[in-house]
Amino acid sequence: MSHPVLLVIAHGSRDPRHAATVHALTERVRAQRPGLRVETGFLEFNAPSVPRVLERLASEGADEVIALSLLLTRAFHAKTDIPSVLREARARLPRLHIRQTDVLGPSPLLNATLGRRLREAGVRPGDLPRTGLVLASAGSTDPEAIAVIAEIARELRHTGWCAVRPAFASAPLPRTEDAVRALRAEGVARVAVAPYVIAPGRLPDRIAAGAEAAGADVLADVLGPAPELARLLLDRYDEARVPVGASLPA
Repeated sequence: MSHPVLLVIAHGSRDPRHAATVHALTERVRAQRPGLRVETGFLEFNAPSVPRVLERLASEGADEVIALSLLLTRAFHAKTDIPSVLREARARLPRLHIRQTDVLGPSPLLNATLGRRLREAGVRPGDLPRTGLVLASAGSTDPEAIAVIAEIARELRHTGWCAVRPAFASAPLPRTEDAVRALRAEGVARVAVAPYVIAPGRLPDRIAAGAEAAGADVLADVLGPAPELARLLLDRYDEARVPVGASLPA
């Protein structure tokens, strides 16, 4: 029996770096699991669209798809946009069985990806006791999503950083520059900013600008096509295709 197709759903952006990063991530997923068919669809700005990919898969005879959203928290896109797109596709393509995975975060693999990007930016384990961390996410008006970011910041505080503050590129406050300045005001000697976003674009650029404006010492890269993130995509895929209480075949 063939495995379900993995459809990675990205938001899309006018910034070409966004799609390039998404495609690099899906290539890493393919490399980690040869033989798994991995497709990419976008909600807007980029092609192919999610409905177009699903129509093509149905026309090619696929019978099962697992739709995975490149989302770190359960906010508007996870609760409204993507379920609506998938409901419409199910109605148009009744022979195609479409399942949706849970969002990616929170996860230890995301924290591991953050750690990788911070190390690549020059942060060493011995730096943590005198370094404050700004966990900078895209932001949301959804209280559940905001609470998740705050909880991740609290968890990271127990991994050796002298202080950790959440920040947001849109919607709620504080902004990245506010969080950096607040840490400075508390006497933190060194401040690192870690974007909790998957791909480059307008909001990650806003995070970077805020870090620079406030004089952060370190700015990590976006999560991007890290091996830990690719592993997380496959974990979510496996969780969606195996019923609760069952196990994958050896």
